[in-house]
Amino acid sequence: MSDTEQPISRFEIPDLAMMPDDIRERILAVQEKSGFIPNIFLALAHRPDEFRAFFAYHDALMEKPGNLSKAEREMIVVATSNLNQCQYCVIAHGAILRIRAKDPLIADQVAVNYRKADISDRQKAILDYAVRVSTAAHEVGDADFEALRAHGIDDDDIWDIGAIAAFFAMSNRLANAMSLRPNAEFYTLGR
Repeated sequence: MSDTEQPISRFEIPDLAMMPDDIRERILAVQEKSGFIPNIFLALAHRPDEFRAFFAYHDALMEKPGNLSKAEREMIVVATSNLNQCQYCVIAHGAILRIRAKDPLIADQVAVNYRKADISDRQKAILDYAVRVSTAAHEVGDADFEALRAHGIDDDDIWDIGAIAAFFAMSNRLANAMSLRPNAEFYTLGR
């Protein structure tokens, strides 16, 4: 079976024409901007209310202005998604990271071992905290906050780092459970 014949999810993918108007419009807007429809949009369209809730929270975390750059937000997704063994999110958000960072190497470095990646000490501190939230949130303490504050990261940013790690932990588990397949287009974007 070729990649194009492989199902993108274990669950039924609804026909675009049969989707609620707001969901179809969002999907078509993404397709127009990127040139393809990321499989996560099609897979989540299976459950319209969850599609809306998922993308509302995604956008609240990933598209907001603040002291964390959009590339740093994507770094969090890539590093924690690798720990959660989520192929879809590592590949898809790795592509977005390469584009936002304007660096064709960064996503692979962050996914494999961010501690050896060509990123700043501030970014390593961000990822240290994100990984802690992702793997041992019950151990987060004042020392974690102080380490971030030493890099000029404020409480709003600390919340965002934790929320992104937590949101994508859920997303990673869902993508793995549905066997969500990355779009072939993601592998070469930003390279």
